[in-house]
Amino acid sequence: MRLIGPANEQLGVVTLAEALRTAQQAGLDLVEVAPLATPPVCRIMDYSKFKYDQTKKARESRKVQKTTKLKGMRFRPGSDDHDIEFKTRRVQEFIEEGDKVKLQVLFRGRERDHMELGRAVLERVANALKEVATIERPPIMAGREMTMILSPLQRKSAAARPADQEPAKQPAPSPGSPTGAKSAT
Repeated sequence: MRLIGPANEQLGVVTLAEALRTAQQAGLDLVEVAPLATPPVCRIMDYSKFKYDQTKKARESRKVQKTTKLKGMRFRPGSDDHDIEFKTRRVQEFIEEGDKVKLQVLFRGRERDHMELGRAVLERVANALKEVATIERPPIMAGREMTMILSPLQRKSAAARPADQEPAKQPAPSPGSPTGAKSAT
């Protein structure tokens, strides 16, 4: 087997007995890191410290990650304007927090004959939120409910924003040229 020392130095190809003896003399563990290689690669290391470092890195990476939650908001085809506006403001709060929102329109009885009313409610909410959200999944009828998923718009970084907003400065026209003509350079 190929042996790697505690300081990542190559110790060469050795037998299993030699590798175990070397690891025991160093007071460390012999760990097989690449069993499918030819010859297999083993490393001398403190295995408990290695596992601790791995769990610490995993914990740090979880801290940095932003978990996106799927929130929900239910409507009815005959919802009043005030109800729709109130729920739309609440959906906007969810989106601004970075969460996705599943909008549902529930149909009962004869309401199922007028699905266009439910679609109109969903489109009204989507149009009201087009500045902060994008439609991830368009309205789909499933059973007695029509659903649509909105997700937050991807924001540009603060450093990139000013460059996009500033128009490119053009050189001032030379005194002899007409105002609207561009100079050939």
